[in-house]
Amino acid sequence: MKHLYVIGGTMGAGKTAVCRELQKLLPHNVFLDGDWCWDMQPFVVNEENKRMVTNNITCLLRSFLGNSGFQNILFCWVLQEDAIWQGIAANLPLQNVAVHRVTLTVSEQALRLRLQRDVDAGLRAPDVIERSVARLPLYDRVRTVKLDVSSCTARQAAQQIAAMGR
Repeated sequence: MKHLYVIGGTMGAGKTAVCRELQKLLPHNVFLDGDWCWDMQPFVVNEENKRMVTNNITCLLRSFLGNSGFQNILFCWVLQEDAIWQGIAANLPLQNVAVHRVTLTVSEQALRLRLQRDVDAGLRAPDVIERSVARLPLYDRVRTVKLDVSSCTARQAAQQIAAMGR
């Protein structure tokens, strides 16, 4: 049986870092970060681009699921609403696939510290802090397993998520 790990959370929660650690723990895996499909200049959020990004994510996940060489598919994205995942999942062949949906939750204080480090290092724009904090309450309504990563490492979070698939 294949396993699809869907990791959501606000910007700075550690989704990419956790998935990179999951890659070290899970055999025969492939990783898709939904942000890669938004890596465009200029960054324009409009309906056409939203459709394109969702279609690209769906296409890649469908290909990964259909590839006999992959047992574990890792996908992360902000996923602040169930409807976002449902729109993608509706177009995936999920028969005989165990789907593990996890939201990385984080305290506001820990989130601010993490994002400020990224801002200071030039990895993120300063406005990301308030935008990310504003999204925190949205994740309370998402129907997923919640994993508080405020005081754990990406490796520790990955170990907990990997255990879900056993």
